Amino acid sequence: MAWPNVLSARTRWFYIPASTAPNEKMNAHRPIKTWLARYGTGAVLAAVLGLVMLEVDILKPKLVNPSYDLPFLGRPVPPPTEVVMVLMDENSHRELKQPFNTSWDRAIFGQLVERLTAERARAVVFDMDFTDPHPTKPEGDVRFAQAIKANGKVILSADYILTPEGSPSVSRAIDMLIDAAAAWGFDQFVADQDFMARRHLHVPPHPDADDFSSMTWQTANLLAPPGTMKREDRLTERWFNYYGPPGTIPGVSIYLALETNNFCPSGFFSNKVVFIGGSVKTHFSGERKDEYRTPFTKKGQFIAGIEVQATEFLNLLHHDWLTRFSPRTEFLFVLFAGLLFGVGLAWFRPLSATGIALLGIALITALAYYLFWRERIWFPWLVIVAAQIPAALLWSILYNSLSAYVQNKLLEQSLGLYLSPKQVQRILKEPGLRQPGGSKQVVSILFSDIAGFSRISEQLDPQELVQLLNAYYEKTIRCIHQTDGTIVDIIGDAIFAIWNAPELQPDHQEKMLQAALAFQQNVTQFNGKQGSLALQTRVGLHTGEVVVGNVGSTEHFDYTAIGENVNLASRLEGLNKQLGTDVLLTPVAIPKSNSDYTLRPVGKFQFKGFEKSVEVIELVVNAGTVEASRNWRETFAAALAQFQQQNFEVAAAGFRRTLELRAQDGPSNFYLNQISYLATHPVPENWAGEISLKEK
Repeated sequence: MAWPNVLSARTRWFYIPASTAPNEKMNAHRPIKTWLARYGTGAVLAAVLGLVMLEVDILKPKLVNPSYDLPFLGRPVPPPTEVVMVLMDENSHRELKQPFNTSWDRAIFGQLVERLTAERARAVVFDMDFTDPHPTKPEGDVRFAQAIKANGKVILSADYILTPEGSPSVSRAIDMLIDAAAAWGFDQFVADQDFMARRHLHVPPHPDADDFSSMTWQTANLLAPPGTMKREDRLTERWFNYYGPPGTIPGVSIYLALETNNFCPSGFFSNKVVFIGGSVKTHFSGERKDEYRTPFTKKGQFIAGIEVQATEFLNLLHHDWLTRFSPRTEFLFVLFAGLLFGVGLAWFRPLSATGIALLGIALITALAYYLFWRERIWFPWLVIVAAQIPAALLWSILYNSLSAYVQNKLLEQSLGLYLSPKQVQRILKEPGLRQPGGSKQVVSILFSDIAGFSRISEQLDPQELVQLLNAYYEKTIRCIHQTDGTIVDIIGDAIFAIWNAPELQPDHQEKMLQAALAFQQNVTQFNGKQGSLALQTRVGLHTGEVVVGNVGSTEHFDYTAIGENVNLASRLEGLNKQLGTDVLLTPVAIPKSNSDYTLRPVGKFQFKGFEKSVEVIELVVNAGTVEASRNWRETFAAALAQFQQQNFEVAAAGFRRTLELRAQDGPSNFYLNQISYLATHPVPENWAGEISLKEK
């Protein structure tokens, strides 16, 4: 291949047209179909999903109802003080010896009303049925009626029912009690599937029932200033504003409320609206249910219907019920949100889209809570937060990821004709690498070279030499790739690789030493099949700060590392030749945990072109276990210490002893030669045992 063609191809890559580049924001001139596929699909998906969640009844419990429930939690609301509940609970049944399944002696209620009258309760509300006279104690009915009449502010409940013919009817108290009461009203709620009453019901849902009013409406009408409770206002949609968890509205058992005691002292009911009703747990499926859930109740927990009635009355008394936007407003709001997020998120890359989606969720949630807490308005905000925004984000990620994948594959195929796979992947991940310039980075550096390669190349014709190198690189390059190293360059028989760039690797020194060991092991296996063409690989390892980046130009991509530390790694590789070693490194290249490696210091060396001496360490390869080599390594270390202290005779004896323990130990032979040289050459002043090297 001619060089001009290669350079031309590389140059063309750096000037990729905008229509084929992976930058999706440069799409102003894309075809209409592509625009609709990207933005239209996301918008329609989010909008339709939101409207379905909003309008389909079976889906409302999923997101619409929780939009009402959640903002109650954590809301600071002072507990109400105007209402007290008197409860017909299980203790009262036992203490007063009243049956669970038939009517109570109504003289008990007469006694209670008499006390409430004496303490000037504002109103008394009975949430129970008195549809028939007491079967055995009619005198109790009389006393009860007289007490109601004397009080003058007693409200009785009634049941709104539909006859078999479908016409409305009311089951109310006996005439004796109705005539004595100030008013009566129906006591039903509109409970959802989860047994939570969320909406007020003051007019039964029947066109012929307009004459009826709820018990709570009648109570509020009794106490409100004249003219403030307009009849037509019963039709206004209101939503329960619960004040707190069960028990927020104070209550007392009826057996304690009949007389003054420590639990119910004198004046306890003064100026209070008193709601009286049952509070007995429902145990069987056939029993009538008068238990409900609220936003504050835990799973499996219920409150008595009387507390819900009291809450509804307090909403009317304080005018602090909740309201909801009109169906048309909610429809338009959900539609707009779906279109906005469906189009908007598709514009951005996945990471940016996710951040914007989270911001949108936070803003919608904050708006929902503000309206709920401050304005007492709620809307189905979870439809937007939990359905529309996630759907729009999912589409954005899916579309952009798929689009980027297709475009990167096309780009990768084009670059693969001219660049190595590692370079291609790095370029695709980091477009900034294409620009000239670099940055300082601490990296671990490996230099390798084949010993005597010139001699080997003379024995082979070019084709055989290329085949040998290909087989050699197949074994050695794999070691670097398996440890996530980056091959910067391959020059003839030499390999230059780094770790910790372009991707950061906290254990880069560990990875480099693993690669060096695997390097030697693979070469040993490779040599076993080569016979006389066995290759000895020498490796230099160092860790230090270099400049990494594209040091070429926009027309010639060349990601590399440069600096003094690169040169030092190269010098270490060359030093192997003089020491007869395979792998040399500096102390800074040793991982913090080096227990798995057999290391020995081989001295201090003054490399040509470097001002300071460098301590050099050998990574001992094929020496067995650490223990197996300990004896000769310690003998060498002692001899080296004597050499650096200028005790040359003792040092020479130590090096010879090392050779007895380990034949052909290269560093020992090297130092014996140095001692012979120093015998005829004076030692420099202030010499610290370093070896000055004349060659690179």
